[in-house]
Amino acid sequence: MSLIKKLDLEAFIESFNNFLARPKDLALQGDCKIHLKYIQALEDLEFTPPPCIKNLDLALGLLKKFGYLKLDEIYEFSKIISYFFYLKNLKVEGILQQWWSQINLIPSILEIAQSFNNKGEFKNGIYLELDSLNEALERIKKEINNHLSVLLNQERLIPFLVDKQVHFINEEECLLLKAGFHNVLKGNIINRSSGGFFYVLPQSIAALKTRQNDLNNKKEEQLFLICREISTLFQKNLLFLKFINKEFDRFDAYQARLLFAKSKGLEFLAPNTKNGLIVLKEFKHPALKEPKSITLDFSEQILMITGVNAGGKTMLLKSVLAAVFLAKALIPMPINANQSCIGNFKNLDLILEDPQNSKNDISTFGGRMLLFSRILQQREGIIGIDEIELGTDSDEAASLFKVLLENLMSKNNKIIITTHHKRLAALMAGNPKVQLLAALFDEKREMPTFSFLSGTIGKSYAFETALRYGIPKTLINEAKKLYGEDKEKLNELIENSSRLERKLQSLIQENTQIQNNLEKKMQHLKSLEEDLRLDFKQRKNELEKVYYEAINAAKKSIKMQSKEEIHRQINKANKILNELKNKEEKPQILKEFKIGDRVKYGSNKGTIISLQKSQAIVQTDEGVKLRLDLSVLKPSGSMPEIKANFSIQRPQNANVVLDLHGMRSEEAIEKMDKFLNDCLIAGFDEVLIYHGIGTGRLSSVVREFLKNHPKVVDFMDAPPKSGGFGAKIIKL
Repeated sequence: MSLIKKLDLEAFIESFNNFLARPKDLALQGDCKIHLKYIQALEDLEFTPPPCIKNLDLALGLLKKFGYLKLDEIYEFSKIISYFFYLKNLKVEGILQQWWSQINLIPSILEIAQSFNNKGEFKNGIYLELDSLNEALERIKKEINNHLSVLLNQERLIPFLVDKQVHFINEEECLLLKAGFHNVLKGNIINRSSGGFFYVLPQSIAALKTRQNDLNNKKEEQLFLICREISTLFQKNLLFLKFINKEFDRFDAYQARLLFAKSKGLEFLAPNTKNGLIVLKEFKHPALKEPKSITLDFSEQILMITGVNAGGKTMLLKSVLAAVFLAKALIPMPINANQSCIGNFKNLDLILEDPQNSKNDISTFGGRMLLFSRILQQREGIIGIDEIELGTDSDEAASLFKVLLENLMSKNNKIIITTHHKRLAALMAGNPKVQLLAALFDEKREMPTFSFLSGTIGKSYAFETALRYGIPKTLINEAKKLYGEDKEKLNELIENSSRLERKLQSLIQENTQIQNNLEKKMQHLKSLEEDLRLDFKQRKNELEKVYYEAINAAKKSIKMQSKEEIHRQINKANKILNELKNKEEKPQILKEFKIGDRVKYGSNKGTIISLQKSQAIVQTDEGVKLRLDLSVLKPSGSMPEIKANFSIQRPQNANVVLDLHGMRSEEAIEKMDKFLNDCLIAGFDEVLIYHGIGTGRLSSVVREFLKNHPKVVDFMDAPPKSGGFGAKIIKL
């Protein structure tokens, strides 16, 4: 079973393929983000889609072997050349201009392409001998028609005519006649009708047909010579033809995606190569007629979906994988692309169907194990497994699948599974890389809600589901008795233990974070202690140096004979000691400040917003924050008064309608902001904004802007006559 079929995307992909000029692989080679830039550039260009083109791989192979092409094959190449000639003559800029400027059409091949009409025939005046043969064939065709018209109106032949139609039998024009026609018309019987009448080729027409066949043979010979000549030219330019054929497929892939997105109101989402996250916002599976949109943040490695039967678990699994598949192929999808993100995965696998059948002689569980053995070697892929417990005992399978899943996790795979294994869910719940999602059940209505609750294990509600699908209530009650209260209590214990384990993991993470913070503080204190020790050692050395200088000065003064000199040296020693005293740090008496005080630092004035011991954080009047010592701050008085003198003028050209067609996101937001401001000032309470449908990107930008605008009371899609889905009515 193909992946597209497993994901229920057959109809969606078939609809997309209708926009291609010729069938091709869905995958695009290279970086999808670069491809998306070209598609976005095409979005602003008005162009005619390319004509249908046949696959030319066999024709290129024939040219490589020096074979000759047929006229229809040459015409297919000509359509590609002519279409690129059309594209190169469009007024384009940016990456499209850079791309198409690199495609240099060879004049001799372009001349051949322009020699065809839209029927795949050569235009008149290019090959004169061929024109002469065509004219002769046209004359004979008229002669045959005229002769048949004369015969159909001959009075002596009318009694033998079954009808007045010209019949084509074995590609021959003939008349349907009754028996006895030999007396009035000579001809050859080429067939008989079911009613016993005769299809007759008149003898006079047969002669004209012979001439016609001779001319057709000559025409075929002439066409062969022309095709041989063109094929020889194509052989010399084989590399160019391969290149232009490949570039056509590239353009075809771009234009088909763009036109498909516009026709369905879809959005593009390229894979993000920087992470393996899957964040879906308002995604709707294309196979569902009235789907409930999916919003999901799948940031861990495993997403385990449990809960009620028929609650949408399998469809959620398919939806996530479908979004990954479409993003990988850069096929537009129904999603809010601006708020979504899909990682880039090397492989995509889905274990869905029951592999048991009479042909392969394999059990359900054996088939599952065979499928698992094939994916265990995969790395950096995404894998979906539906009903993982299928085909074996739940307790044994829980341990086995836990080991298998952890093995796949170790190879950096992302995994989505659906299961009713509460034992398996409980075993996996303690892993911080596992996300739990439970399908919910409305017990009052006894119906699944098709919604999901994160972080919990859901009940299967097997009895309720069976009752909903017609199983008699008496049988359900018997089953409940057989199931027993002990089993129900065991399930509750499993769910509670899983919940407690997740809570324990959360507490462990919190304590680990606290421990890390304490270790950082200890490291900081050790660093501070080392700085103080070095500073103390440095100051001690300085004091010792000054002390010895003072002692030496005193000793030197004693040796002096003059009392004046002794006093001078003593004074010098005292001066040194006084300088030392001045260098010693003295506790500064700092002015008491409090938060909110106005202060001045140099020429800057501001307000204290935080105090820390001897420092303060000051926010200046210019908006700059400074960390300053209290010793450098001076009081600055009160906050300067700001006198505002302004008036709002009513807009002169206020309008209730704004058209955003063709605008980029940033330009559209700027226009909407000014437009709504003008409308509010003008006193309008209801306005209209046109944004179009297109790829849906501009529609999404408008929706998000209106949601967050403080003066927008409500907005809705406009009625069909006012733009429908391509416009919004806004209430202010």
